[in-house]
Parts: sequence; C-alpha cells; structure tokens
Amino acid sequence: MNDVTQSIEVHTLGLTKVFENGSHAIELFRDLDLVIRKGERIAIVGSSGAGKSTLLNILGTLERPSAGKVYYGGADVFVQGERELANFRNRNIGFVFQFHCLMPEFSALENVMMPGLIAGLPKSEAKAKACDLLDRLGLSQRFKHRVGELSGGEQQRVAVARALLLSPRLFLADEPSGNLDGRTGRSLHELLVSLNESDGLTMVIVTHNQELASMMHRVLRLKDAHLKEERGERSVGGLTVTV
Repeated sequence: MNDVTQSIEVHTLGLTKVFENGSHAIELFRDLDLVIRKGERIAIVGSSGAGKSTLLNILGTLERPSAGKVYYGGADVFVQGERELANFRNRNIGFVFQFHCLMPEFSALENVMMPGLIAGLPKSEAKAKACDLLDRLGLSQRFKHRVGELSGGEQQRVAVARALLLSPRLFLADEPSGNLDGRTGRSLHELLVSLNESDGLTMVIVTHNQELASMMHRVLRLKDAHLKEERGERSVGGLTVTV
C-alpha cells in the first residue's frame, strides 16, 4: 500500500442515489467520485433538497446508494449485511445532527456512555471515556444533568462527546449549529475545528452556515446532481487535496 492510499480515509466511486416516486424517479446525484483524506475537514453546501443529507447518510452507511461504492481503508463497506454494517458504523463513524437526538430520560454522562455500552465496553471503561470527553468539552459540572436541564449549546456538546466516545475514524455532522443562536453556534464551530486540529479527526459537515463552511479545508457544493469544489485546494498533512 503506497503513501497516497494510506492517507485516504474514505473514497467513493460512481456514487448515485435515485428515489422512486410512483412513476417518476428523482435523481439526487450521480457518479460522484470523492476522496476524503485523513485529518481533513470538509463542508458540503447546497440548496435545500439538493441531497446533502442523503450523501452524508450514505457516507455514514445509514443509507445504501442506488449505485456506486463507498470504500473505507480500501474495503467496500456495502458488501456487508445490515448487522455487520451497524457494528462497523458504531465503531468507526461518529454522528452529530441538527437536533441532538439525545435520550431525555438519561443524564449527560449516560448519553455519552451509550455507544460504548452498545459496543460491549465494560461499564467502567465507557464511563471513564465519557467523563474524559465531557471534561474536555467543558461539561465537567454537567455529568449528572438530564437533557432538559442543559442549554442548547451544552446539548450539542454532549452529542459531540457521544459521537467521539469510540474514537471514530470519521466524524459526520448535519447542520450541527442550525438550531443554535449565533454566539453558541460560533463556540461549537471553534470546538469542531479544535478537535480536528488537536486529534487529527477527519470530518465532513453539511451546513448552510457560511462561517462554519469557511473554517473547513474544503467546501464542496452539491448542485444539479454533481459535487463541485467551491473553494481552492489546501494542504492537509503535507498533501494537496482535490476532488
């Protein structure tokens, strides 16, 4: 395996998604070839309904493409059955959505521990990891608070901690600050960039927020079923990244 291959986290070939709507077919995108390198942070932008969230869901193995392949480390993930795919997703991919999707009956700590418990980690290990993440994200005084007792920004930080518990190889976020006020959103943006820079966390973020997009290494626009580079190349880990 050469150095270029080793630097690639995820790549797609000929990715296509078509929805059948009665007698009509709605094509969101076709023949998308995308390379995501390790340690890179990418924004995907575009108008509502362009297919950004669907593309993110396919990258995260939540949805299957109509055609094409998604490779992680050179292996096509969609050859796996649903159970194997769910296990792969839980261990390799972290998700954050616009609405935090936390479980209100549990505390912040319990919410963050949940992926570890599902993956079979000992409770003590899952708790230690969750405590460390919450502390890093400035929530050391909120361990025992339930979701309803947290501010919107705190809830999203808990969601970020939960997404990071199993040290995923890819972090995916869909409008992570879309439900936050400007000041809280900026704080979340800075946190995400900090995690990328300190931990080398590879991330792909769907957003309408131009401020957040401007903080990414690359901005890709999904329009008319194609994905195009909107802003110039940058160097990531000494490598020039291109679509």
